Amino acid sequence: MRFSSEEWVGSAFIALGITLFVGFFYAAVVSKLLPPYENRLLAAIQNDWYYCLLMPLSLPVIIVAVYLHWLSMKMFKHA
Repeated sequence: MRFSSEEWVGSAFIALGITLFVGFFYAAVVSKLLPPYENRLLAAIQNDWYYCLLMPLSLPVIIVAVYLHWLSMKMFKHA
């Protein structure tokens, strides 16, 4: 079974998305639950609270944006 170039690109995008999600989830949730690190980079990730607070605050904005997108598409369809 041979894959086309579009399937390879799609698989690469899916793999990149999964990798970014796992990295974000580690930085935002898992690192806060672990004991303190001695590595400076990992300690900086563990002590950073920006993304932990940003994601819940972004949820209402995303809901409003999706609603406005739906509303504009409805108005465009019926115009």
